[in-house]
Amino acid sequence: MKSTNQILADAQSLLLPPIDVTGSILSFPERGPWGSSSWRGNCSGHVYRALFQSIKPASFCDPMSGSGTAIQVAEMMGIEAFGLDLHSGFNILRDSIVKKIDKEVDLVLSHCPYSGMVLYSGQQWGSEPHPDDLSRCHDDNDFCEKMQIAMINQREATKIGGYYGTIVGDWRRGGVYSSYQAEIISRLPKDELAGVLIKAQHNMQSNAKSYKAMKLPFITHEYILIFKRKKCTTMQFLQAIAIEQAQRLRGTWRSIVRHVMIQLGGQAKLEVVYQTIQENAPDKLQRNPHWKDKIRQVLNSSGDYFSEERGVWKLA
Repeated sequence: MKSTNQILADAQSLLLPPIDVTGSILSFPERGPWGSSSWRGNCSGHVYRALFQSIKPASFCDPMSGSGTAIQVAEMMGIEAFGLDLHSGFNILRDSIVKKIDKEVDLVLSHCPYSGMVLYSGQQWGSEPHPDDLSRCHDDNDFCEKMQIAMINQREATKIGGYYGTIVGDWRRGGVYSSYQAEIISRLPKDELAGVLIKAQHNMQSNAKSYKAMKLPFITHEYILIFKRKKCTTMQFLQAIAIEQAQRLRGTWRSIVRHVMIQLGGQAKLEVVYQTIQENAPDKLQRNPHWKDKIRQVLNSSGDYFSEERGVWKLA
């Protein structure tokens, strides 16, 4: 038997006009009759309407379904829908989505609880904090590592050519800005990123507060990150992530050496380059005992430097 909310949603669907999804910014002040208004952090059902209308999935899974907004919208639109959540016994960090629902689907989209902005286990549901609740992470790095695991799990439940993704915002606290969407994108292969949409946030509790010392605007948006699954094995997928991370690391060393050479006037002895980098990047050097080898590698192989005198390097 359908719930009262579902009956209302079905009735409203007959009156809802199509949504314009030609742009990359979505803004819906009304949440609609889907889900529960008492569930903090709810996403407007109209956002899911727009995404389903654009992607046109025949099957859909929300592995962090919360109060069930996305599932109700999907069912209203005739989409086969699977809703999972930690509060109902499914743990995305430990349980396989595809094994749980016993099939791959066209779209796997989560609206993840990010960091501790809204605490769920022990407050929104349950009597105790759950160790795998993403809103209970120790710090930003803990959250981003767990989200990478969650996104790989979502990908595994997506059909080849289908889409997976998440809705996530950024957070500023204590003068520090955490860009979770940038971290998630950086931890997945760039050739599977299909699109980034911006979702305006409305009726936020923080908007009612006054921050007299605030110099920058409030964060009133979230990101919808959409990835398209390519035909490759999980090991090939993970290898692509490792290769891209290694490339970023090499790029960082090139930037460090370039910056030091500019500081030194475009020409310097190798020992002076060593000394300057050691003085300015001690933390990075502690993590790499072969840092001098890295510097020589950049100087010898990047094509940006040349040496006319032994031990002296110049910008090309």
